[in-house]
Amino acid sequence: MEPELRAKFNADFTADKYATLLRCVNETEKWPADFRVSETPIFLTREFTDEVVLAAHEIVDLTRTPEFARHAHNAIPEGLAVPNETSHPNFIAVDFGICEVDGKLTPRLIELQGFPSLFGFQLLLLHCMRNAFPAIPRNWTSSFGGIKDDAYVDLLKRTIIADAKPENVVLLEIEPDKQKTRIDFAATETLLGIRSVCVTKVEKRGRELFHDGKRIERIYNRVIFDELMRREDVDLAFSFQDELDVEWVGHPNWYFRISKHSLPFLKTAHTSPAFFANEFPNDEKIDNYVLKPLYSFAGLGVEMDPTREKLEALENPREWILQKKVHYADFVVTPDGPRSKAEIRMMFVWPAEDRHPTLVNNLVRMSQGKMMGVNFNKDRTWVGSSIALHDQ
Repeated sequence: MEPELRAKFNADFTADKYATLLRCVNETEKWPADFRVSETPIFLTREFTDEVVLAAHEIVDLTRTPEFARHAHNAIPEGLAVPNETSHPNFIAVDFGICEVDGKLTPRLIELQGFPSLFGFQLLLLHCMRNAFPAIPRNWTSSFGGIKDDAYVDLLKRTIIADAKPENVVLLEIEPDKQKTRIDFAATETLLGIRSVCVTKVEKRGRELFHDGKRIERIYNRVIFDELMRREDVDLAFSFQDELDVEWVGHPNWYFRISKHSLPFLKTAHTSPAFFANEFPNDEKIDNYVLKPLYSFAGLGVEMDPTREKLEALENPREWILQKKVHYADFVVTPDGPRSKAEIRMMFVWPAEDRHPTLVNNLVRMSQGKMMGVNFNKDRTWVGSSIALHDQ
């Protein structure tokens, strides 16, 4: 979006520099990236940076109101509530499509989640981008509010480890060594000294959990319930619904409370109309909307071309939403010809003792296909995982 820096980056780009980026990403940690890393960051103007920061804060502020609490009261599916819910989420991620409206690029809300994102990997990616591409000015960064790398890591430590010892904190996931996000788990271990542990390797003794003989005091939870419920082969020694002497970071209930379930409630200048499927108005044109299951992840189950017939065939329409389509802008000029589009995730962390969440970093996904997922971008270049940089 910053035209001069974009032009300079593209002019200086070489395949060797991209290979340097990939070596840094794939060889720094014990696991490589199991997803495509884009050839480029995106460069934000000051105007767009200010707008997307304001838009993210407005949406997060809405999730902190009594009205939102009433809306989210019934967000958790029956039987999945976890005891000892925290007073606020430890993580909030707000996803915006970068769209063109009246000839101007502007962010439009796509999704949000009260769940951790790739906090470790994005710091690694920033360092690798700077290493591979000297044309990126050193004062251009992905963080917000003047946060430097040391302060960023300290904020993660206060949120995830708090007063515990790292050996009593685990990153919990289903077969973490097989997840596409495993590079983030490795980067998190490097930054914070906490291990990634499979849910099947956790032992329960009374109300306490253990791994390798060490008591687990805090769980950095990366388990997504949708996957856990689909994995009939996963045998646990405990239940998430048990009364346990453990602290969740972030608490699993926030995965449901702040999610696609929130979209019908959120109304700002940067949101689009959204309805639960059972409340979709008869006078709305359904082909202007996207149909999404409430609690799936990674784009699973999204229907880009819904019909009234598909709507009527839903078994549980309250577990689906229709969100008005937005049109992503093809704004990233590439040396290969086709322009890329992008969405940006604004990443907040919220330590237990802090009064407010802190916006710390971002994540970008780039595409030249119909959707952002890998299946829609096969054999494309200048697409994939990336980061947005701005002049700090």
